[in-house]
Amino acid sequence: MGAEGSEEKATGEELEWEDEVEVGGEREERDREMALVNKPKKGKRKIRDSGEREIMDSRKAKTKDPSKVKRAKSNGSLAALPADLRGPDTEWWYAFLSKHAELHKDAESGGSVPVPSDEEEAFRYFFRTSRRTFDYICSIVRDDLISRPPSGLINIEGRLLSVEKQVAIAMRRLASGDSQVSVGAAFGVGQSTVSQVTWRFIESMEERARHHLVWPDQERMEDIKARLEALSGLPNCCGAIDATHIIMTLPAVESSEDWCDPAKNYSMFLQGIVDDEMRFIDIVTGWPGSLPVSRLLKCSGFHKLCEAGKRLNGPVRVSGEDAEIREFIVGDMCYPLLPWLMTPYEAENLSAPMVNFNARQKTARMLGTRALARLKGSWRILHKVMWRPDKNKLPSIILVCCLLHNIILDCKDELLTGIQLPFHHDTGYKEENCKQENPSGKVMRETVTGHLPTFEAVLN
Repeated sequence: MGAEGSEEKATGEELEWEDEVEVGGEREERDREMALVNKPKKGKRKIRDSGEREIMDSRKAKTKDPSKVKRAKSNGSLAALPADLRGPDTEWWYAFLSKHAELHKDAESGGSVPVPSDEEEAFRYFFRTSRRTFDYICSIVRDDLISRPPSGLINIEGRLLSVEKQVAIAMRRLASGDSQVSVGAAFGVGQSTVSQVTWRFIESMEERARHHLVWPDQERMEDIKARLEALSGLPNCCGAIDATHIIMTLPAVESSEDWCDPAKNYSMFLQGIVDDEMRFIDIVTGWPGSLPVSRLLKCSGFHKLCEAGKRLNGPVRVSGEDAEIREFIVGDMCYPLLPWLMTPYEAENLSAPMVNFNARQKTARMLGTRALARLKGSWRILHKVMWRPDKNKLPSIILVCCLLHNIILDCKDELLTGIQLPFHHDTGYKEENCKQENPSGKVMRETVTGHLPTFEAVLN
């Protein structure tokens, strides 16, 4: 899932920006002019860009058949399946509840959401999903966790960990953001087991759950546009874009200005485009947080697809003055104004139609902001400061959290009240202001602005 032809310097490492996740996109060679300051020296990093991935997938579509995955061998033959890996395991849940109560009996909640007394709600509290959705996630990764289990997965009682317990360990690590030692203590396993289990889960989800983060086909996109128009009044709007920083600490030998963002944190970007239900339909991550948001967009496969006419290229709408309104997304002032990306008007003494446009644009745009707040609130590993993460693996962790976010929506599940961040997803960062305005983008925005009263009259 690489972005060929791109070299980036970060912390004295050679970074291979391959594995961008831009769901629903196509694979193209990354422009060398997007390279950061210097040539790399050693090491590699991955990018997750769903637009780039679609390009690759259109060239090479290979899907592994789960029935053909080999199981671990023992003495030269296929190993027998342990009994406690064959069927669903529920004992782990009650053991976990008991251990959690024991570990926290003298601890205060510290202002966090208290553990619900209802068992089903408590399950959602710890793992963010209902049991039904949890079982579905287990079904996605079961073949991999059975056939290719990490080594040494034995708990303190000398028993192999069930699939359900492995998934619970991984999801608790992602949901809480607690240290591997703390998560392991709650499940009766060691730090190394938590590390192995979490990464194996991430690898499996990244491979087998991608269908939960895809660019919509035209039929689904028409539904999205209709719902967004009912919500905001904007015609032919396909979604909202926003970006957030995933903050981390780095070893001294890896510290670099390339990773140091404007808030003086070391961070990695996540950019997401969401639909009317705050479902991610395109993401890109792996780029340093030091980039301006406008450049992050330009580096993405999504930008390339739009500029090539391969994305946001559905049916046009005709305004009341017979002008065409193409498909577009909405973003904040940190993004450039483009024919397919509508940003707010910025000036004093705006006209009434401009104020009307800005209000409607904000209604749609805030879907992206709220989606990122929900993502980082649900999967706190993305909200807390990560301690020296492997920058090759971090994009995969971010992607899987986005997949889990979408699975909750796809399964019609609901988060507990209070899980979403009560504040902005990127506190501590000053709002960027991109002054770039494409002439065709200005014309497009004026056309949409002039068309809005027609819809207002229809709605009233």
